Amino acid sequence: MMEIEVIHGQIIAKANHYQAVPGKDGAKRIIKDERIRAYERSFWEQCTKYRNRHIASRFRLFVRVWHSSLRFDLDNSLKTLLDCLQMVGAITDDKLCFQIEYHPRVEFALLEVNEQKQIFH
Repeated sequence: MMEIEVIHGQIIAKANHYQAVPGKDGAKRIIKDERIRAYERSFWEQCTKYRNRHIASRFRLFVRVWHSSLRFDLDNSLKTLLDCLQMVGAITDDKLCFQIEYHPRVEFALLEVNEQKQIFH
């Protein structure tokens, strides 16, 4: 049975919230802006059901994302969600996500996939 975790607040599109700053060697480096760092802190505080689950096998991500604008960037928002899931220790590596089921809002559930059992319908 999957548990649904609800994270309140508008998810931030990752690619739209980076800024260039001078590095120690004079070259520019790219860092997250305060808005995405604030979202990550909020996610950390709210995520309790999946925190430290350390899912290390392939998984399907079920997600509903509510957005406040028609210009919403779903692709980059899903990247933010996967980064946050890795940050809180829900998953060990976002490349293990092999399927995303999308619905408009941010609620999520993870289902660990046992590679030994194949389910056919």
